[in-house]
Amino acid sequence: MDQKIIDAVRFYWDSRNSQKDKQVKSGAPDMGARAAVTGGAQMDKFADLVSTAIIESGIPEKCIFKKSAVELPGYYRPEKKWDLIVVYKGILGAAIELKSQTGPSFGNNFNNRTEEAIGSATDIWVAYREGRFGTNMFRPWLGYLFLVEDCLRSSTPVGVKEPHFQIDQVFRDASYKKRYEIFCQRLVLERVYDSSCFLTAQFSDNGVAAVTEPNPNLSVSNFLASLKGHMQILKNQAVDVK
Repeated sequence: MDQKIIDAVRFYWDSRNSQKDKQVKSGAPDMGARAAVTGGAQMDKFADLVSTAIIESGIPEKCIFKKSAVELPGYYRPEKKWDLIVVYKGILGAAIELKSQTGPSFGNNFNNRTEEAIGSATDIWVAYREGRFGTNMFRPWLGYLFLVEDCLRSSTPVGVKEPHFQIDQVFRDASYKKRYEIFCQRLVLERVYDSSCFLTAQFSDNGVAAVTEPNPNLSVSNFLASLKGHMQILKNQAVDVK
């Protein structure tokens, strides 16, 4: 695996722990695991990886927005902040989500993550149809990258309740890690997102123990290749929008 991917995962883990320790020591009420989640910035190195691929495609760095100016109008809501967007010559070229999940509360967060991802994509596609991104109808590229902790709780089969109807059998005895993989795969299968990336990582007291890509169709290389191809089309087809 590319060392840059491993470094991005290591930065994620170090940042998460640093933010958690800082808030706990300060006596802030937002402590514990939640402090690590709400601190932000953990996925910055993944954003840098994506930005590099976009720049390699010929899109200027000034057209890539992270942290600020990342709001896009929606249809069901006024606007939403994306983790990274590309606006080239007045055209929305890409909108990307970079998300993660660590233990111990996998069960509490799985549905929230899936509903958020599907809702964001649904919202932006209707906004696109309604012309919220200008009269130039260049189709933006939507990407979803997800990192999940590979541990006992995420790898253990999860039971379900079926009081009236049976679930899709692909989810039968699937762990949360497997559920996330299926979810990312189906986001692309149903064209909710143009590409999705799924990574797992094992962490230890010494840092990152291992990083894997369980599904080759959801690899970082495939994700970036799809994005770069779309950015090259954007560069070739874009015209100044008055």
